[in-house]
Order: sequence, then structure tokens, then C-alpha cells
Amino acid sequence: MLRCGTSVGANIHEVIASESKKDFIHKLEIAVKEARETSYWLNLLKDSDYLSDEQFKNLNKNCDEVIRILNSIILTTKERYFKSE
Repeated sequence: MLRCGTSVGANIHEVIASESKKDFIHKLEIAVKEARETSYWLNLLKDSDYLSDEQFKNLNKNCDEVIRILNSIILTTKERYFKSE
């Protein structure tokens, strides 16, 4: 959980130094994968009663929001820069 959860931020930080728009998208796609893995672990922690329902709802809502934001950035970037491909 700690590894994938912090990897999201690390990958987003790497985006700042992306070498091209394709690299920018690729790094954000990796961040989305790590956020989805974080969601998996959150569900596992809830199912094992390590997290209360309230804790899970708050954390999972934030995780889902990060995924939606990243996917939106990816989609917008693809539409803006790779429309003709």
C-alpha cells in the first residue's frame, strides 16, 4: 500500500521532466496504474476489517478522484496533441 500509494506522487513528479508529450502521457498512465493498485489494497484492507467503512470511503473517494483527474489529463493531452494519429 505504501509503495504504490507513494509511487503515484513520484510518477506525477517525474512528469515535470518528461521528454515529450508521449513520455508525459506514459508517465501519467503509470501513475494511474499505481493509483488503481492502491485502490485494490484499500479494498483488501476494508475486506479484512483493517479499515473501517468510514476510513475506506474517505480514502477510496480520494483515490478514485486522483484516478479520474489523471485520466482526464491523459485524455485531454491525447486529444490536443495526437488528434490526427
